[in-house]
Amino acid sequence: MTASTPWARRQILKSAALLGGAGALLAGRPAAAQEHAHAAASPTPTRPAMPPAMAGGDKKVVAAGVTPPRPTRLVPGTNRPATITLNGTTLPFVMKDGVKEFHLTAHEFEQEFAPGFKVKVWGYNGSSPGPTIEAVEGDRVRILVTNKLPEATSIHWHGVLLPSGMDGVSGLSAPPIPPGETWAYEFTLRQHGTQMYHPHYDEMLQMAVGMMGMFIIHPRDADAHRVDRDYTMMLHAWAIHPGTSRPDPAVMLEHDTWTINGRVFPAVEHLVVKTGQRVRLRIGNVSMHEHPMHIHGHHMWVTGTDGGMLPDSARWPETTIQVPVGTTRTVEFVADNPGDWAFHCHKSHHAMNTMGHDIPNFLGVGQQDVAQRLAAQLPGYMPMGETGMGAMAEMAGMMPGPRNTPPMMTGTGPYGGLDMGGMVTVIKVRDSLADDYRDPGWYQAPKGTLAWRVG
Repeated sequence: MTASTPWARRQILKSAALLGGAGALLAGRPAAAQEHAHAAASPTPTRPAMPPAMAGGDKKVVAAGVTPPRPTRLVPGTNRPATITLNGTTLPFVMKDGVKEFHLTAHEFEQEFAPGFKVKVWGYNGSSPGPTIEAVEGDRVRILVTNKLPEATSIHWHGVLLPSGMDGVSGLSAPPIPPGETWAYEFTLRQHGTQMYHPHYDEMLQMAVGMMGMFIIHPRDADAHRVDRDYTMMLHAWAIHPGTSRPDPAVMLEHDTWTINGRVFPAVEHLVVKTGQRVRLRIGNVSMHEHPMHIHGHHMWVTGTDGGMLPDSARWPETTIQVPVGTTRTVEFVADNPGDWAFHCHKSHHAMNTMGHDIPNFLGVGQQDVAQRLAAQLPGYMPMGETGMGAMAEMAGMMPGPRNTPPMMTGTGPYGGLDMGGMVTVIKVRDSLADDYRDPGWYQAPKGTLAWRVG
């Protein structure tokens, strides 16, 4: 097949368009890090949250690299630290005749995954994932669920031990909740651990568009499994095609957006902890992919699953913990290494924002001879990918991106552009912090502990 045939021309143009689109998705990524001597002597650069086309958005969305104060909060009625839901909240309750009563409303709304990147999702109480339900072993809970969706729904309390009629499997446990109605689920908590909630009605669609949440049950024993800081996060995979705003529930595996608690890096909150503290990470996953979550600078111990806490003798150390589909994993680590440390999915394309899976491989392929002719057909086309993808960031800065689509890699650290996006956050460990755990800014490496240029 020669390049002169119509089929070959179409394939070349398709490849060029895909590659050009990939470059557009990278638009706005900051310039590469400067040399060591200059970076060490310069103040931390300003950090645009997104390229200019993505600027603006709901003020409630956390700006790139900025985390609001998160003081230690206690579980009501106990002296145990409550969990902190990254970019989220804990669902309030009222006491009625000795029962903790919560209220969830299922509905459609618009959520910003990052400033200017707005997605039409289904969720609970204006959030996807929904607010974290937090209670104590032995509590009697009543959860009122109001359905404001255009179709029926239910809620399954994933991993929670309860009566069959409260399990939320439509048609098996109970009827589904019709649109416009409110139903009650009530049961006594017989366990402690990290659980979840999600629909068991039209679940392929409803979970694909955002319906899920975390259910944290603390031990009745105030001294059991104590930590200093407790964080909760839900991982999810979305198919949000470039230029669109509604997730595609028909996509099974070729997802293109990866979130922690409904945000993409760098809009995911940071975890701010003091040196020496014991930190718990509760991680849930009802997406279509497993996620190997990797911590930098520390080792973590696997302490629990959605089946319960592990005995001390059964715990094991990891730097990467696999979080399979339909499970939770609870890990703990001692923050004994000051610095800024990445915590991310180790599937490399999950640590990026919007991906194009059909991009052809031009690594090592010279395009100089065809670039001019392609540019005549595709104005603004730039040949890229011959020497790798890293240089695309700078080239893509001259290209407009699709509307409502974030760049693949974005944000700026103290030494330049951050080659991360998607399912990523930062753990900030400091010897000294304010009492409200406000964001301390970027870590300043002590003299002699920063890599330097030698040639």
